[in-house]
Amino acid sequence: MRNETFPKKTTNTKLYGGVAAAVLIAALAGFGIAKLTSPSAPKPTAEAQVEEAAPKNLTLNTEAIQQAGIQLETIQAGGLSSEILAQGSVVSSPSGQAVMTARTGGTVMQILKRLGDPVRAGETLALVSSNDAAQIAADRRAATAKATLAQQTLTREKSLFDQGITPRAEYEQAMAEAEAARAESARASVAASNAGITSDGRGTAVISPINGRVTAATASLGAFVQPETELFRVSDPAKTQIEAAISATDASRVTPGDRVSIDAGDGRVIEGTVRSVTPALDVQTRTATAVIDAPMAQLVPGRSVRVRLFVSGNGGNSSAIVVPEEAVQSVEGRDVVFIRTKDGFRPQPVITGQRSGGRIEIASGLPSGSTIATKNAFLLKAEISKSAEEE
Repeated sequence: MRNETFPKKTTNTKLYGGVAAAVLIAALAGFGIAKLTSPSAPKPTAEAQVEEAAPKNLTLNTEAIQQAGIQLETIQAGGLSSEILAQGSVVSSPSGQAVMTARTGGTVMQILKRLGDPVRAGETLALVSSNDAAQIAADRRAATAKATLAQQTLTREKSLFDQGITPRAEYEQAMAEAEAARAESARASVAASNAGITSDGRGTAVISPINGRVTAATASLGAFVQPETELFRVSDPAKTQIEAAISATDASRVTPGDRVSIDAGDGRVIEGTVRSVTPALDVQTRTATAVIDAPMAQLVPGRSVRVRLFVSGNGGNSSAIVVPEEAVQSVEGRDVVFIRTKDGFRPQPVITGQRSGGRIEIASGLPSGSTIATKNAFLLKAEISKSAEEE
């Protein structure tokens, strides 16, 4: 019995082992088929890869940006052919500078303002003692007295005429004399006012017609001056303009209203516009002058600046973006510019083109109208590198 059942048990064990192996093979085969037939995971898009590889945004408030000396510039479309680089100088506009002269001949008896002093419109800078001033003051008093007398006579003649005592002719004569006296009094008053006659009538006051600062003072205490001798110049720093010399070829391309970028030389970039271009060339320099309007409250007349004119027509129709070379930084082997955001800056990968005069064209990657970091943009690059090392 034992010998007969042993072989059967062995046979059953082998059978069970074969079935188990078959089940395992089937399971593995099914797993492989399922793996091969299941949908593959979506590959990241090119945009996602770029976004994943792009440096992280920087959080920086306005105060920190100013303390770091990071300058911002809003860029517009226009290739290098659309830009004209020129030297300019800050000058006072016609309404921003006043020349004060001695209205009458006399002696400078008091100087109230010195070179560089602030001046308000209507403020006295100096007093000149003058015999001519005394004569003008006397003429004014005499004319005023005559006008007063003529008016009194007219009033009396009108009363007599209304009562029928005097004829109309005498009344009309009184009217004419009163009108003439009033006209003479007005003339004498205007003359005295224009001359700046002092209240005591002994001299004239040198008065500034504008607000500003004294930029020239040639008056000397006790000196005798002739009429119309220049004594002071006053300039209003808020009323200035820039005059830039451009070639005859470039002058034909520039039109009023063209945008101008002004490099003040101290790190500031000021935006302006072309107001006019002289139609004729300077005889000596053979250049035209572009007059540029800009808010120049902190630039004094006489200062030299570098200007960049962005031509809107005649060769200025390129769609390329042009930025200062210092605005383009290399981060992780790629050229980027830093676009200003509400919280700080966003590094934007770009493709660059030709370079000229410290400027570089952006072939793609940067939309027109973006505000980017220019001066000291390398500080943002350093901050990104520092953050990457810390991680």
